[in-house]
Amino acid sequence: MPEYRAQFDFEIRFANGGGLTGEAFRLDVPSADITERDLELLLVAHLGLTLVGTVSLAGLRIVEEPHRGSRGVDAASPSARRVVDLSHPIRAGLVTYPGLPAPTITPHLTRADSRGKYAPGTEFAMDIITMIGNTGTYLDSPFHRYADGPDLAGLDLATMVGLRAEVFHLTDAEGRGIRPDTLADRDVRGAAVLLHTGWDRHFGAPEYGVGAPFLTGEAAQWLIDAGAVLVGIDSVNIDDTESGGERPAHSLLLGAGIHVVEHLTNLGDLPPRGARFTAAPPAVEGFGTFPVRAFAELG
Repeated sequence: MPEYRAQFDFEIRFANGGGLTGEAFRLDVPSADITERDLELLLVAHLGLTLVGTVSLAGLRIVEEPHRGSRGVDAASPSARRVVDLSHPIRAGLVTYPGLPAPTITPHLTRADSRGKYAPGTEFAMDIITMIGNTGTYLDSPFHRYADGPDLAGLDLATMVGLRAEVFHLTDAEGRGIRPDTLADRDVRGAAVLLHTGWDRHFGAPEYGVGAPFLTGEAAQWLIDAGAVLVGIDSVNIDDTESGGERPAHSLLLGAGIHVVEHLTNLGDLPPRGARFTAAPPAVEGFGTFPVRAFAELG
């Protein structure tokens, strides 16, 4: 089903004095034929305003565009259960993070060799993969950043499985750094916060490692204070890799016990709200980062 957003200028006057104006404001709407009066009420509800006297709109346009999670508009309900794969496939030679080694896959037991070990008609393949933990779509545990933090085996599955997903669609955001103001209109307590920047379109290419979007340290602290459980991004790193080695988002989030998932993909297929997110790595002791099969459930 198509989704629509309204674009308009507005002027709001309050019953007890003062006012508020906005230019080229965009707001999710439930349908393309919403009336101007209903849109005015929806704007007031989205902004959470009280004691509103009058609302005036100008330059109204309705555009077909995916919803971004405006308050007052329910997320679309899928008609049937659907699972969206949010992980990049891993293959031999895959470059995930520029400068880190690519995985190699070699046979331990080939199908041909196995035929002499099993009953006639029975054969198996057993292979060895050698890779750094930072391969494909992966989860960072606190141990990745802090020697005394929980490793992969020490993580609580309840903090990685079936989490309420708050998806922020930021493909048209200006600037690289994601700031608290961009996230502050949502209740993220207990949620997986998924940052859809669209940067996954460069995955596997040299462009992926240059000029990528990232989460600012201020936004990471806001997410901690707001009670997020996990933060994921479809970019090369949740931090700015061009900042001279500083990693405030990793340091703050992992220090607070909030998991980080990097190199997600297909986030554009998710609604702003209504999905359940899972990203669970194997329970490897003494290891801080490992690939996950990240996915979202809808319906």
